[in-house]
Amino acid sequence: MPTFIRVIYRVVYDALYHFTEDDGWAMASHVALSTLLALFPFLIFGTTLATYLGADRFSETAVHLIFDTWPPSIAKPISDEVRQVLTIPRGGLLTISVLAAAYFASNGVEAVRVSLNRAYRILETRRWYITRLTSLFWVLAAVLSLAAISLFLVVVPVALGFAEQRFPWLKEPLGVISSWRVYGTLIVLAIGVTISHLWLPAGRRRIRDVLPGVVVTLIAWTIAAIVFAYYISTFANYARTYAGLASLMIALVFLYMSAVIFIIGAEINAAMIKYRVMNRMLWRVTGPEPLEADEAADI
Repeated sequence: MPTFIRVIYRVVYDALYHFTEDDGWAMASHVALSTLLALFPFLIFGTTLATYLGADRFSETAVHLIFDTWPPSIAKPISDEVRQVLTIPRGGLLTISVLAAAYFASNGVEAVRVSLNRAYRILETRRWYITRLTSLFWVLAAVLSLAAISLFLVVVPVALGFAEQRFPWLKEPLGVISSWRVYGTLIVLAIGVTISHLWLPAGRRRIRDVLPGVVVTLIAWTIAAIVFAYYISTFANYARTYAGLASLMIALVFLYMSAVIFIIGAEINAAMIKYRVMNRMLWRVTGPEPLEADEAADI
């Protein structure tokens, strides 16, 4: 068997075996449910903070960036409920309800952190309050990032209109820029997944260590969303089983499937780090580097 095929087989086998042995299916359920429960508190906290900062289009931007990657049949019922909730006036910035929303939103980050620690085979050594503060920091960072994007989107249409009048030859490139929903959502999603792999779990990783799992995750998410949307529209009838809870259960199943793919992506990264796959690829390009006995045996 060629060396490349043998290494790929070992990586995939190791990733799937460790995913099963380390309760990956249960962790995916935990991540899916925690994410769904954290979604509304995150948007409530984000809308309150963004309004205080002057980013009035935060809720619209956040809904697009979060739900545009979901199949329409899944996203529409949830996004409609989100918009209805976000139109309810809130109190001041530092009210108990808003602070509680920030705390509950961080539960979703904590679930992802725990699942990534298991996937990367790392024991968490940080104190619980450090990890919780870190999760709150990432919630705040996400809110500020979306608020900045929403402020940017207020300026963009004006700038595009001015540019089209003064520079007609830029009309086609500017048309590509104006379709921010698709491209912006994909970019934000890729950055978010990469940040999750790099800095949420304990330990340190390099970009090249996490990039394979990020690429696999994004590709698998795209395929899974298309297949699941086709399944929902063609075969499944959740309304007959769950009645009024059908849209909620569909979203939960979709998030569960997405969490499985996300964790397996981290497992692939961990397996590649274990077998030093990226180091060997660089070795073939830049020249040899000393290998340990067990690594030489693998080759």
